Amino acid sequence: MSSYRALPVTLIETDVTCRKPRQEFRERVSLDDPALEVMTDFSKVTAISINPCATLQQARERMRSSGVHLLFVTNQYHEVMGLLTSNDLEGPRPMQALTERGGRMEDLIVRDVMTPRLKLEAVELEEIRHARVGDLVETLKRMGRQHALVVERPPETGRQVIRGVISASQLGKQLGYEVPSSHMAGSIAELAHNA
Repeated sequence: MSSYRALPVTLIETDVTCRKPRQEFRERVSLDDPALEVMTDFSKVTAISINPCATLQQARERMRSSGVHLLFVTNQYHEVMGLLTSNDLEGPRPMQALTERGGRMEDLIVRDVMTPRLKLEAVELEEIRHARVGDLVETLKRMGRQHALVVERPPETGRQVIRGVISASQLGKQLGYEVPSSHMAGSIAELAHNA
């Protein structure tokens, strides 16, 4: 005689979604805290991606529904082809693409305005492990970007993978003041003074 029992079942409700992993960040950090405290870690949360043939409106909606400002542009094999940020969507890139190829704004797709993989810069995870938050601020300042990718080479494959991202907006939330990147302050001392 079995001691197992059948579990009660229920019907799936309307508008159901799947639970997504969520990374908890410390509420406040200082410039001297470990850099890992502010890195969005893709071993803990899912990177949000989009197809290169999606429309710009679809990309905006994906960012809004996911609560992110950066999408990885991936092919059918989940390989990263490039990045698309909210700045790419709202800045001059759409108009530049229209000027170069013609057409209408509604005809533009993600591939037209994304930053291609060959132009992406990244920081090695080992560097992040030994860095401080202030080092990340300096790095974003030098790059002049809102995001910095973090890469690693897992020993089991030896192939480079994107492990996470450093976001100027996440840094700002945790530091308690805006971290400028496109019009960067002259030094960390200026940032600390403005806090």
